[in-house]
Amino acid sequence: MSAQPLYDLAPLAQLMLLGGGMALGPLAWVGWRNRGRGSGRHLQALTVLTLFLTFDLVLFGAFTRLTDSGLGCPDWPGCYGNASPLGAHTAIAAAQEALPSGPVTHGKAWVEMIHRYLATGVGALIMVMALAAWWQHRQARRGCAEPLPVHPWWPAFTLFWVCLQGAFGALTVTMKLFPAIVTLHLLGGLGLLVLLTVQAVRHGQAVLATPSEALSQGSRRALWAVGGLVVLQVVLGGWVSTNYAVLACTTFPLCQGSWWPAMDFEQGFQLWRALGVLQDGSHISFAALTAIHYVHRLMAYVVLLSLGGLVWHLHQARVLRRQARWLLGLAALQLATGLSNVVLGWPLLAAVLHTGGAAALLAVLSWALTASRAAPAPENVSAPQRASRVSV
Repeated sequence: MSAQPLYDLAPLAQLMLLGGGMALGPLAWVGWRNRGRGSGRHLQALTVLTLFLTFDLVLFGAFTRLTDSGLGCPDWPGCYGNASPLGAHTAIAAAQEALPSGPVTHGKAWVEMIHRYLATGVGALIMVMALAAWWQHRQARRGCAEPLPVHPWWPAFTLFWVCLQGAFGALTVTMKLFPAIVTLHLLGGLGLLVLLTVQAVRHGQAVLATPSEALSQGSRRALWAVGGLVVLQVVLGGWVSTNYAVLACTTFPLCQGSWWPAMDFEQGFQLWRALGVLQDGSHISFAALTAIHYVHRLMAYVVLLSLGGLVWHLHQARVLRRQARWLLGLAALQLATGLSNVVLGWPLLAAVLHTGGAAALLAVLSWALTASRAAPAPENVSAPQRASRVSV
């Protein structure tokens, strides 16, 4: 049997039509639920729904990776040159018979292709968002509609981002789960979630006439700092997952019976290499996998303490209370699922929820930053000036 080309664009048109068809359902639901309302309300509802579906896509992407289904179809964008595993039944059966425990099975092929269908559908919804935003922007300039709360370049950039994300999805397959590419693909999905969160919050503020909450400069800086730490931790978590280093430590709080096990940081953080091997072709050592795991664990302590401090600070300042409650709950979820991954041997449900918790943390932090603004600094008035004002 001849080797399957890595890129086979024959089913591309069918996949695009399928993605467009999948987008019709959410679009019809938004139109029906918001019938008789203005275009701004429609765009707000579409943005929120697309955000929700993108979060689902991130979860299903984690499920695809964690079930080793990323190479369920070894070519892109279809499956053995077909738009679905049904047309590739013979090729999949041959690959499964040759290697029953290998990356290509009927189940894994369906998981991989469903992930691609969902991604195409989300891309179609974002394209509609971008077109609708530019149309409403043009109507607003003519005085026929209300101005948009976000510039249409936001959804346009989001459309560009989802196309870039699709390119990384293709590279994930064709470069055979190259860890750096898979990690960037994960980060791209979370970046898409952040972009949609910002737009959804701004649309919601406009529709509900909700003003931004004033925060002190210190609170804003704390939000940005904790957000940066969470992003760094997500990068480290992605590196753990894509290198399959979760089980390098199977106990807590010790790792391999030590507070500081044998680790090889140079190998572990050699970024540009294939899965399981180093740049010189040798196999990556267990000490390198331990280093990958343990750095993520150490950073988790810092992030959890930072989230706890931020929640306490927001509670004391009586600001962003809803977001603070979400952050506290998600921090607890991350702690529980992270421990479960270690001591229970990386169960699938806990692993998927751990990725979902990280995505939700980034979304809530983006929500908090978008729904707030820096309060103006108080005037520095001297004591004599205050006295003269009182006397007047």
